[in-house]
Amino acid sequence: MTLTEKILGRASGKDRVQAGDNVWVNADVLMTHDVCGPGTIGVFQREFGRHAKVWDRNKVVIIPDHYIFTADSKSNRNVDILREFVKEQGLPYFYDVIDDPNGHWRFDSSKGMLKRQYGSNYAGVCHTALPQKGHTRPGEVLFGTDSHTCMAGAFNLFATGIGNTDAGFVMGTGKLLIKVPETMHFRLEGKLQTGVMAKDVILHCIGQIGSDGATYRALQFDGPGVASLSLDDRMTIANMAIEAGGKNGIFEFDAQTQAFVDYRCKLNGTRPAYDPVERDRDEKFVYEFTIDLSTLEPTVACHPDPGQRKLAKELGNVRLDRAYIGSCTGGKTSDFLEFARVLQGKRVAIDTFGVPATPEIVHDLQSARWGDKTIWQILVDAGVQMTENAGCAACLGGPVDTFGRMNTPMKCISATNRNFPGRMGHKESQVFLASPATVAASALTGHITDPREYLSSPRPYARQQGEELA
Repeated sequence: MTLTEKILGRASGKDRVQAGDNVWVNADVLMTHDVCGPGTIGVFQREFGRHAKVWDRNKVVIIPDHYIFTADSKSNRNVDILREFVKEQGLPYFYDVIDDPNGHWRFDSSKGMLKRQYGSNYAGVCHTALPQKGHTRPGEVLFGTDSHTCMAGAFNLFATGIGNTDAGFVMGTGKLLIKVPETMHFRLEGKLQTGVMAKDVILHCIGQIGSDGATYRALQFDGPGVASLSLDDRMTIANMAIEAGGKNGIFEFDAQTQAFVDYRCKLNGTRPAYDPVERDRDEKFVYEFTIDLSTLEPTVACHPDPGQRKLAKELGNVRLDRAYIGSCTGGKTSDFLEFARVLQGKRVAIDTFGVPATPEIVHDLQSARWGDKTIWQILVDAGVQMTENAGCAACLGGPVDTFGRMNTPMKCISATNRNFPGRMGHKESQVFLASPATVAASALTGHITDPREYLSSPRPYARQQGEELA
């Protein structure tokens, strides 16, 4: 069996499953957030009763992160709905925006967008927060009310996005009927060259098969090249499985995964036991593709979908109005480090916005130093508008006062994950997806630019997730 089949077989109590089987799967974690949480709660209460209890209070994780830092009253209200439900249910894993369990969330626009307006328990973007907070354990099944839940597959999980109705059912029963997906096999060999990042890997894959080329299929990534990829890198790749239509993305378990998961579970006091799945000799794949990482070049997904692949060096004639780095895909510490490496000592030529994914990443950037400056200061000095309010922000548009949102027709190069029309705001805007390095180089010139023009040496750091920054 493939990695996905082994997890679904175990979770359904069967010795063996194969693609096409319909099986009832036991959930290990259900995650929801402020956009889909109220709807999920509504379905749960309608179907199971106003005073029904969730199937397992220790397996429900609620992370407000999407429409948080906005004065929009309905968005603020959604966070309050989550808080009331958590109080009624006694749920331990709620990462609230405010510290007062009896309070009400209101964003104060008079304080501006850049300074922190969240409390001590706020966790930021759900997909990045889940592993940081110790909720991604190898071999488990994680359902989330967000299409990019597949990012957790970097940790050897079956992780997939589901709708509010399915989530309401899981909330009450802990089960979901799943059709076992076919598996596409991506074997990675070699090592990325300077200026090429994990984002380039997944954009290359999606460009190869198309934005619907993996519809309801698992994308399995393995091979000797995986060892050279950090967990941040693997998270980026798994995150965008959905951009090819995939049901989930998944990586092999290795020592990196073990070290990170063990540390994060211990740090956060979450359940430490897990049982990873390993590859079988008799795996059956519907598609196989070998990628030599050393041959890849900086890649861009052009408007209007992630499958429109071109090399950055071929797009120098595309003028830009804006650059954006952030989101679960491109807002991790390592993403900002590579971004800063390109920008250090220079000045951006276009409006450039930076949104760290989580408060922990904000702390990393404000405490780590290169010489006499923090990473944060290097970026601010380069002209980047950096906000301490970690979250999804403009990745999915949001209310008109969302930080970085495009409210007029623009061309933006972004380290985010999706570029359909209207995704980051105005429906006539165009979004070009690229790595943080390519976004940085393009911000310097005002047109799409290959970052290798600014980079000639290997990365000055080799930090994996979970390690301390110097």
